[in-house]
Amino acid sequence: MATDLATELRVLRRDEWDAWYDNLVRAFGGGPGTQEERELDRSLTEYDRSLGVWDGRTCVGTAGAFSFRMTVPGGALVPAAGITMVSVAATHRRRGVLTSMMRRQLDDVRSWGEPLAVLTASEPAIYGRFGYGAATFQLDAEIDTSRAGLSVPAGTDDVRLRYAAPADVLDACEAVYAALVPGRPGMLARRPGWERAGLLDPESERDGASPLQCVVAERDGEVTGYVRFRTKLGWDVGGHDGTVRLEDLAALDPATDAALWRFLFGIDLTTTLTVRGRPVDDAWQYLVSDIRRCRPRRRDALYLRPVDVGAALAARTYQVPVDVVFEVEDAFCPWNTGRWRLSGDAKGASCERTSDAADLELSVRELGAAYLGGVSLTALAAAGRVRELRAGALAEAAAGFGGAVAPWLPHGF
Repeated sequence: MATDLATELRVLRRDEWDAWYDNLVRAFGGGPGTQEERELDRSLTEYDRSLGVWDGRTCVGTAGAFSFRMTVPGGALVPAAGITMVSVAATHRRRGVLTSMMRRQLDDVRSWGEPLAVLTASEPAIYGRFGYGAATFQLDAEIDTSRAGLSVPAGTDDVRLRYAAPADVLDACEAVYAALVPGRPGMLARRPGWERAGLLDPESERDGASPLQCVVAERDGEVTGYVRFRTKLGWDVGGHDGTVRLEDLAALDPATDAALWRFLFGIDLTTTLTVRGRPVDDAWQYLVSDIRRCRPRRRDALYLRPVDVGAALAARTYQVPVDVVFEVEDAFCPWNTGRWRLSGDAKGASCERTSDAADLELSVRELGAAYLGGVSLTALAAAGRVRELRAGALAEAAAGFGGAVAPWLPHGF
């Protein structure tokens, strides 16, 4: 497939990976990185799902698609193409390179029978025109642990904490993570190899902080949670002023969760806990004595687009019964355009083509934003992005699409 007279788009070959990856690194303004990082990325690359655009022997565009399974409302794991490693050389901008890769990629995803495509966006403005909507958000915070305390639930003191080398307890930590995946939409079932990403510890990315540390939590001899973190000591005229940087935390029960947060709050010689990428409904917010001392803020995380509207909507469940006809507009994937009747409840759903009158009108981008339950159809309607054609249809659909927990992407890809 050609993007213009000078370039060729094709599936990545193994002997082309280094040139392909070098273009990616250059496009993101990075240096060569560590050999460990490079080799991990090489091992995770799915060659038959990766594309390159070539100008002669020079790679000028890259795009990949990981074969993920993602939790959707109701707990099912649904195939989702994890769009990744997208770059265009600065020398070849505005020549249709990106559009050609997005076109081929979504055609491929459809042919693979995967109803969803997901990505994290370095530049969110780019992907809306290809039908991706912001479906999950994440919580960041800078917690003043010298002024914000914690009130923990019963049973917290029964949790035993111990330090461990991150690699030594990797299997136990992965078991905790896997147990949590079905309970929260947006979480990804990690394929073999992905667990290594959480252990990468290049000194260049520590910003003066310690090597990666790990503490595991145990109850009745079983690992029920873990936390990975770094510390960076600091001093001023008033004494110690160190920082704890949270990298990853998972817990199977409220007591374990509270015990791990209490540990982070109480690390000696530190007064700040830096939190990135947590669920927007993370429980620690309801344990702290003063939320203002935590400076919480929300930002976008996972972008989602239905590749097959009918299969995507039928794959999840709905909080309350719904029976609604959507008029969907999808200029980039026209096979989705038209009317779809969604009928479902907490036990299951169906979504089929229909000629019945539409109840709600929206684009595939808004459908993707609302799909995991983290963005309300009512809010989108208030922004003029969803149009109600039958009185009461918006409230019915919005209630059905809502979720008991906020969707969350636990790590990038």
